[in-house]
Amino acid sequence: MLPKVKTILYATGLGAGTPYVFRYALSLAQKYDARIHIIHGREPLGASAQHMADLYMFQDTAEDVFAQATLAAEKKIIEDIELLCEKELSDDAQGRQRVDSIIVAQKTPKKAILDRADEVSADLIVMGSHRHSVLADAMLGTTTLKILHSTAVPVFVVKIPEGYHEGE
Repeated sequence: MLPKVKTILYATGLGAGTPYVFRYALSLAQKYDARIHIIHGREPLGASAQHMADLYMFQDTAEDVFAQATLAAEKKIIEDIELLCEKELSDDAQGRQRVDSIIVAQKTPKKAILDRADEVSADLIVMGSHRHSVLADAMLGTTTLKILHSTAVPVFVVKIPEGYHEGE
């Protein structure tokens, strides 16, 4: 029996390869008449940065500044994703209706992707991968590897060509 792909989770870090990877998610959505949910995980402010802000600002002021900055960052991220959708979906008759949601989660990318995959009952996760050094992979790992080892949902990994630039 062939798998049913009706819900695709497209995970993006908004790097240079974002349009390239999104085209694969869109192609799969068109082929399977599936819906796309887009997730971007944004690391919460680290403890050391929070401590630094607390040293130089009153706590109420720091909380207000960070709340405003967080809202502005999330708004900008959503605008960037909306622009991507507008550009990449312009040739698709169903266009924007294929994208059910765009979420910016203030969580680590791994947690954001795994949580959202559960929330939307994703049949497939689509994400990109670019080349890292062996040392960087060993010390930091990559979000893609973390997802591959942490989910039962199939993961479609799109290798971003070395030197890829937006618009290609």
